[in-house]
Amino acid sequence: MAEDIYEAIVQLRRTGGRGVLATIVQVRGSIPAYETAKLLVREDGSLLGTIGGGCVEAEVCEAARDVLAAEKSRRMVFHLNNDPGEDSGLICGGTLEIFLEPIVAPPTLFLFGAGHVSQAIAAVAGLAGFEVVVVDDRERFANRERFPQASAVYADDFETVCGKLNITSASYLVIVTRGHKGDMQILRWAVTTPAKYVGMIGSKRKVLTTFRELEKQAIAAERLQRVHAPIGLEIGALLPEEIAVAVVAELIAVRRGVVSRAHLSINHRGDTAAALGGHAPVASDEVFPEPPLISAHHD
Repeated sequence: MAEDIYEAIVQLRRTGGRGVLATIVQVRGSIPAYETAKLLVREDGSLLGTIGGGCVEAEVCEAARDVLAAEKSRRMVFHLNNDPGEDSGLICGGTLEIFLEPIVAPPTLFLFGAGHVSQAIAAVAGLAGFEVVVVDDRERFANRERFPQASAVYADDFETVCGKLNITSASYLVIVTRGHKGDMQILRWAVTTPAKYVGMIGSKRKVLTTFRELEKQAIAAERLQRVHAPIGLEIGALLPEEIAVAVVAELIAVRRGVVSRAHLSINHRGDTAAALGGHAPVASDEVFPEPPLISAHHD
């Protein structure tokens, strides 16, 4: 039996896959398809359905990349009365309008740590359209009373919970545990996942120390280069609510393709360098004083 396009869309969203659905929404004159015809363009390039084939379909597949990258819908109009030598190469005599819409799984924010900073992040992220999952090893912190907006709350050993989580390309991992040991434990695992975003709270000094230690544990520098740390956009945030705005703003920026590069990275020689702000590799942690709140754990 032929694969159903709607079932394929549900499967994409369920598994964290992505694609673009192209639908003919308006027809005038003769065209090589029919109104409401659909084509699903998956992120891996595979297709399901058709909107008539030919150069029109090829152009739609090309445009689907931009639609998926920006996660924004788009309309395209094709006039099929061109000469055979022109772009579309179609001479049906009609005009068709095609609507392209991104098919993406709802973004899921996994918060590791359930302190007051996490509470604020969960609240702001929920308003921004993120599904929120909270993980902490303390039941008195990780509970529904403190995180009523969360779709799931896990109170168990971090290693146990991480083994059960379904992390996909629509996942955003934010590490805000109560101490450096927990942060490092989660980060070691997080950089091996297909998550779209991995971020860790802490000062630059703490981040450098953590990265160096993980390198000693055979974590490849290439994996650490994807980590956003210190976490959040630089807005001078101090209060938990301000930190939450900075963090969620960064999540949105990554989701929309405005920010894709981590704040701090380690080059292939193992030297630590700031990827943003033009900082040169540093030899001393004294270059990076501790910010008053965003670097600390107040749980």
